[in-house]
Amino acid sequence: MMKKYILFLLLIIPVFIFSQKKKPRKTDKLVIKPIICTFPEPIKSKEIQEIKTFQNNLNKEYLDKAETPLRGDNFANFKQHPFFPIDLKYRVNAKFIKTENPKPFDLPTSSGKSKSYQEFGKAIFNLEGKSYTLTIYQSLDLMKMEKYKDYLFLPFRDETNNKETYGGGKYMDLKIPEGDTIILDFNQSYQPFCAYNAYDYNCPIVPEQNKLPVEIKAGVMYEDIYHH
Repeated sequence: MMKKYILFLLLIIPVFIFSQKKKPRKTDKLVIKPIICTFPEPIKSKEIQEIKTFQNNLNKEYLDKAETPLRGDNFANFKQHPFFPIDLKYRVNAKFIKTENPKPFDLPTSSGKSKSYQEFGKAIFNLEGKSYTLTIYQSLDLMKMEKYKDYLFLPFRDETNNKETYGGGKYMDLKIPEGDTIILDFNQSYQPFCAYNAYDYNCPIVPEQNKLPVEIKAGVMYEDIYHH
C-alpha cells in the first residue's frame, strides 16, 4: 500500500510543477535595451594646443592689415598658412649652454644692412638618433625694451629650404630659460617677413653655423607665389 502511494506522488508532482509555470501572455513583449558604449574624446595635449594657438595667431597676424607683411593681391588672396602636420618629435628638450661674456656683433640682413645681436647660448639636442647644435641670439635693440627683454631669436636652415620652405631659412621665437634646458618646438617655426615681401622688410640672414643637415618637416610651409 505504501509503495502504491509513493508511486502515485511521483506521477502527479511533475504535472503539478508544470502547471505552476507562468505562461507568457500574448501582450508580453521581450524588451531588449541597447547598451550604449561611450568613450571619452582624446585629450589634446598641452603641447598640441600650444602649436594650434601659434598657428591661429600667425594666421590672424597675416590677415590683419596693420600687422601683415603682405601687400596688394598677396594680401587679398591670403586665407591661411600651409603648415606641416603637427609632429611632436620636432618638439625637443635641448641642453642649454649659456654664452659667458658675449660680444655684440652685426648680423647681416637681406637688404645688405645689418642688425646688432649677441650670442646668448647654444642648444644641443637629439633628433632621430643624431645630435645637433644651434646657436641662439639676443637682439641688442629688443633687450632694452621691457616687453622683449627675455626674448631670444633662433634663425636656422635645414634641408627643406628651397623645397617645402623658404630658401632663406626659418625663425623661431624663444624665451630665456630658467635652467640648463630649453624647449625647441620646430612646429612653431615660421618664415621671415622677407619671404613674403622683400621690398619693405629687412630680415637677418641665418648664420652658416645654424644650417642643419637634416629635414625639419615642421612649422610653416612656403608657397612660392610671393615677390622675393
